[in-house]
Amino acid sequence: MKPRSLLLLRASLGLLMLIWGVDKLVNVEHGLTVSARFYLGAFSSATLLKAFGVAQIALGALVVLGVARRYAYPVLLAVTGATLLGVWRSVVDPWGWYLAGANVLFYPSLIIFAGSLVLWAFRDEDRLALDHRRAAAR
Repeated sequence: MKPRSLLLLRASLGLLMLIWGVDKLVNVEHGLTVSARFYLGAFSSATLLKAFGVAQIALGALVVLGVARRYAYPVLLAVTGATLLGVWRSVVDPWGWYLAGANVLFYPSLIIFAGSLVLWAFRDEDRLALDHRRAAAR
């Protein structure tokens, strides 16, 4: 059960990175708005946002396939951690009772970050990842 659970977690987090990356390429205005609102304008350049989108798509593919996990998982953790920091108000006060700008729909950022941490912590037990299968074939 654990290998299939890790596969499902890996696929869902990787697909999320793919979706976020594609969104940055096809809906640049949305990405610029998100950057300005949640990340202090860190990616408020269309060119930079598109480059980050391409990198995020590549990261998503690596995660889904379970390739280069030693490098991909820490990057995944950094991306989901940055997202969590960007929406911290929504985690601390999901309904916005005390903190302006909170939104209950962003609370799952904590769960996404935790899932990324689980993937990294259990990477050696993910027997269905391509990295693991290649290593076992040697």
